[in-house]
Amino acid sequence: KIYFMERLKIFFLIILCNIYVYSISVSEENIKNGNSLEIKILDKVNSKNSSLLLKIGEEKKFQNLMIKALRCNNSKFDDTPEVTAYLQVKDLNFVDKDKVFVFNDWTFASSPSLKPFDHPVYDIWLTKCIY
Repeated sequence: KIYFMERLKIFFLIILCNIYVYSISVSEENIKNGNSLEIKILDKVNSKNSSLLLKIGEEKKFQNLMIKALRCNNSKFDDTPEVTAYLQVKDLNFVDKDKVFVFNDWTFASSPSLKPFDHPVYDIWLTKCIY
């Protein structure tokens, strides 16, 4: 019976340690991931520049584009942090049923040409994560 109680104490201690470590990792993840982001959109036809604020997980319509931000991160290891975001963009006028998104990838604030948003009318680039 004593042996069983000792093992039970160790078991509960291990569970408490795992819960503590998990709660720390979840809180650190929430610190570095933004709740929303800001993007700039250039209309190439009329040379008009607009800002759009998106909450993570929210879909927002801009002209004939439907834009959804899935994630926004600031790297915390660099002296000059890199801002990255995962965006999905649909062109509502696009009729090709085989292609859902005109853009579905990570974008980088410091290097928008690394993963360019290629559209005949609009340019989109990330400016910042907002916490």
